[in-house]
Amino acid sequence: MTTRTAAASHVGKIRANNQDSGYVGDHLFVVADGMGGHAGGDVASALAIQAIAHTDHAFDSVEAAESELAQALLEANQELAEAVYEHPELTGMGTTVSGMVRVGDRMVIAHIGDSRIYRWRAGSLEQITKDHTFVQRLVDSGRITPEEAAVHPRRSVLMRVLGDVDITPEIDTMIVETQPGDRWLLCSDGLSGYVTEEKIAEVLERVPSAEEAVQALIDDSLDHGAPDNVTVAIVGVDDDASSAASRPVMVGSASKPPAYETSAAVRRRSLPDLLLHPLKSASPAENEHFEPESEEFLRELIAEDRRRRIRRRVTWSVGITLIVALIVGALVAGYQWTQTRYFVGVSEGNVAVFRGVQQGIGPIPLSSVEFESDIPVESLPPFSRQSVESTINADDRADAFSIVERLQGVAD
Repeated sequence: MTTRTAAASHVGKIRANNQDSGYVGDHLFVVADGMGGHAGGDVASALAIQAIAHTDHAFDSVEAAESELAQALLEANQELAEAVYEHPELTGMGTTVSGMVRVGDRMVIAHIGDSRIYRWRAGSLEQITKDHTFVQRLVDSGRITPEEAAVHPRRSVLMRVLGDVDITPEIDTMIVETQPGDRWLLCSDGLSGYVTEEKIAEVLERVPSAEEAVQALIDDSLDHGAPDNVTVAIVGVDDDASSAASRPVMVGSASKPPAYETSAAVRRRSLPDLLLHPLKSASPAENEHFEPESEEFLRELIAEDRRRRIRRRVTWSVGITLIVALIVGALVAGYQWTQTRYFVGVSEGNVAVFRGVQQGIGPIPLSSVEFESDIPVESLPPFSRQSVESTINADDRADAFSIVERLQGVAD
């Protein structure tokens, strides 16, 4: 089997610089989403890609690939810590990494953070990786639904990343089978956070060209405002062994000249084409950030989430109560007003005075007989009879009785 690949990265419509990086090669495919607040997100993602890129080679077994790829992520983490030591202004930088290596009919995956890997097969899109976020913890524990997670105020809190915060971060690894016709999607949350999975699946099914599909997905993110950097890589699995392999591509921060180099990067001169993004100005503060995965912090976030949900329920309850009170008050005031109105009509075949209005609310009448005379409607002249049957509005109670007296005078 061979692969047909494409990748692209876009800064988006709001961010000042691109802190995403991506790489698609012959065997290795990876995306990284950096973060760093004042500075460093672009450096973090580019350093991670640079440290992992040496795994882009053939492997004899999936076990060997899994071990080397996971070790490469740990080495990338060490290099980020070294970069912070040598350049203290980068303190706090980190990056997500979602990468995979193809070994025959298997994809060997290593993942940390909230970038994602999807597999599209026969019209169905499946998320292979799991987000290392606070809201995903809440979803897993049944506290909130995936729909609530998508709009949760803490949805950008990451529980695991590469960076200078953890010497030995926990890396998810897995081995997943693949077959001809599969299309693998690797993306930063600039895509998955703003474009629905239904739309992503539709593009992967509709657009056969990897390059065009990548651009279509980035365009969809831009159409949704693109508040974040967006990076997309597509890997199509082909059973045509004669197909020409796609040329390795580096995108985002990793494709730019370096502003910072670590000692490890200097030692790794065998990869001169994997360069870093220059930091020409300070980056704006990022919405996405990392928090250590401690039970104390989780308890704090869960307690805060519980308080937020209680406040939301109280707000809704108070709001609904006020709305109901306003509706009831309006109905009571309206009914009281109707009881100041009078009209003359027919009751049991006789002329009668009614209190209220002729209309009703569904089956509920808004009028009642105030006085029923002994004047048969049939005894009235045709015009008067027609007027009474159609009802005659009165200015007040006294006026209604005056109308009855006048009708008494014209009755047979």
